[in-house]
Amino acid sequence: MKLINRPQYTDKIRPSIGKGLIIVLTGQRRVGKSCILQQLIQETGSKQQNNIIYINKEKAEFDFIKSHKELTLYVNEHLNHTKENYLFIDEIQEIIEFEKTLRSLQADDECNIIVTGSNAKMLSSELSTVLSGRYIEFHIQSLNYKEFLEFHQLEDIDSSLMKYLTYGGLPQLYRIGLENQDLAQDYLHNIYNTIILKDVIAREQIRNVPFLENLISFISDSTGKIISASSISKYMKTQQIEVTTTVILNYLAYFCNAFIINKVPRYDIHGKRLLESSEKYYFEDLGLRNDLTGSNRIGDIEKLIENAIYLHLKSQGFAVFVGQFRQMEIDFVAKKNEQTIYVQATYLLASENTIEREFGNLQLIKDNYPKYVISLDPFHKVNDREGITQLHLREFLKRDF
Repeated sequence: MKLINRPQYTDKIRPSIGKGLIIVLTGQRRVGKSCILQQLIQETGSKQQNNIIYINKEKAEFDFIKSHKELTLYVNEHLNHTKENYLFIDEIQEIIEFEKTLRSLQADDECNIIVTGSNAKMLSSELSTVLSGRYIEFHIQSLNYKEFLEFHQLEDIDSSLMKYLTYGGLPQLYRIGLENQDLAQDYLHNIYNTIILKDVIAREQIRNVPFLENLISFISDSTGKIISASSISKYMKTQQIEVTTTVILNYLAYFCNAFIINKVPRYDIHGKRLLESSEKYYFEDLGLRNDLTGSNRIGDIEKLIENAIYLHLKSQGFAVFVGQFRQMEIDFVAKKNEQTIYVQATYLLASENTIEREFGNLQLIKDNYPKYVISLDPFHKVNDREGITQLHLREFLKRDF
């Protein structure tokens, strides 16, 4: 299979190789972690002084490695003490107590270790407990808009943007192609089922599968809305489903751990503090989100615009929050080091009321940080207004911060 370079990740990962740190690539299944791993394998394997040990837990040939015991034996058998050893493990969470082997290898300075994983809680809890301060994590996302255009060899035009909003950025879609809509949607549906089955139902030993499916459907339909476990519980009661807020919070955590959705907390802009009650959820991939809701639903475009903006901000390294200023909501407050930006999102600036709402909320914030209003308007409806920048979604998704 041809490997397409994703320099925004490989360029960040390379400087950490050989520094005594375990490198962990995390992310949803099928976002391209394995391809990035293969690129790193090709680069290191091209040097004669290096010895490559590769384990892929998605391949049947490695089924015999079930726990740290088999893993330790396999690695020890393949170490070459006359060369620089590199250990690459794909989907390491499938190996029971893998952290014991990694700790031993790192303590003995036996090899450079690079692994991938698809479960946030398991990786963070196991690694932080056993290897605190001795590993570095890189979160891999599905293709951003610029990568999507490159992978699918598309022009930067509105129809390409709509394809991105519809099918999302799973890299393997470029092999399937977007011309055959049924085939592309079947692929997305199969990936969704795999993630739900392997990373949620099986791993968390879920018994109430119907509720789990109802919950993720509710979240997909509520993209960009402020919700809470309490509000979800009340909604479920209207559907004759009795469930506690504790169960709801647990299930939401399972989805987040599998990188299906992302929890975005609220942030008090004036008080500079996080608000504990209620939050928004955005999907890690637009195509998988749409698989749950179906395409071309009325009102969906604004949800997709917001979700796309969230994913772009996240890919740029921002911590993302929902802003609260007095009684007004700011769609996104994004922070990175000393940098802060505010973003309002809307489908079209079609009326004076919409313009006043989107720009007016930002005008209330009296600081000098950049402020943006993002829409699908083909032309700027508002000239520069107190330093607030209006951008088409395509332009925003191509912008580096």
